[in-house]
Amino acid sequence: MKVNQDANNAQSELIDCNESVAHKLSILVVSGRSGSGKTSVLNILEDLGFYSIDNLPLSLVPEAAQKLVCDSGIKRIALGVDIRTPRADLSNFADIHECLKETYGEEAVTVMYVTAQEETLVARFNATRRIHPLMVLDTKSIENNVDNLPAAIEKEIQMLQPIFKHADIKIDTSMLNIHQLKERLRNYVGVDNQIVINLLSFGFKYGSPIDADFVFDVRILPNPHWNPSLRAATGLDAEVGVFFADYPEVAEMTEDIATFLNRWLPDFLHNNRHTVTVAIGCTGGKHRSVFITKHLQDRLQDSLPEGLTVTAKHREKHRW
Repeated sequence: MKVNQDANNAQSELIDCNESVAHKLSILVVSGRSGSGKTSVLNILEDLGFYSIDNLPLSLVPEAAQKLVCDSGIKRIALGVDIRTPRADLSNFADIHECLKETYGEEAVTVMYVTAQEETLVARFNATRRIHPLMVLDTKSIENNVDNLPAAIEKEIQMLQPIFKHADIKIDTSMLNIHQLKERLRNYVGVDNQIVINLLSFGFKYGSPIDADFVFDVRILPNPHWNPSLRAATGLDAEVGVFFADYPEVAEMTEDIATFLNRWLPDFLHNNRHTVTVAIGCTGGKHRSVFITKHLQDRLQDSLPEGLTVTAKHREKHRW
């Protein structure tokens, strides 16, 4: 059988190309009913670090998995399959599922089935004014009794039975909003939320950053720019640090901002965010904002909980 031959070839190539990754792989086959939220699931999985492909013909799943693993070294893969795949593919799901397990190991392969109650599906199709795939793709829709939405939904259940029977995870999205769905998926795949805290120094004279979540104005602090010997220096230079050491309000403001951020940034771990931008602004974005941004980075890296990564950028660096 060609599927089994593909499995054997893929397995030997996997061992040849990377013997160490097989036990670390996570291959999710995502399927389910039209309108249940499969695309949202794949998008969320992509946010969680999976390489996602939607609407993949089922017969190409073993080949796609093999190329992603061996050619690209990708270890977290989510492959979306549904009734848009050629009809003959669905009846072969058991063989393709077995192919994946034999090639990559049972622990690496998970089938996720996304569903929703019929009244929910009908309401979603009516709200979006989209047509059920079976009412478009099946040229014999009248003969197959899928010329209306309820009939198409019922027929889809029958067609997806080969996948449903092998599902390791079943998710009913009828009562879930997008944030609850993400939390559910994160629990299923064992991925903790990760957030990047972007600390950004900038100069108000060049405009405020429009993508900032928090903006702190430090123009009230003493400005090294008015010291001729420091004008060419930046907030990253030691001599500017010596200058600020004579002004306790600089340390006090840094401490106040750090206290605020340490208190509130961890709460974003439960807010389905991936990035938070904290902007620190002075007049020109060269001394005060740069100095405080660097010191905040050092402070927050040591004090924020796991899952929050701190980076620092200086928007006006090209002007220095």
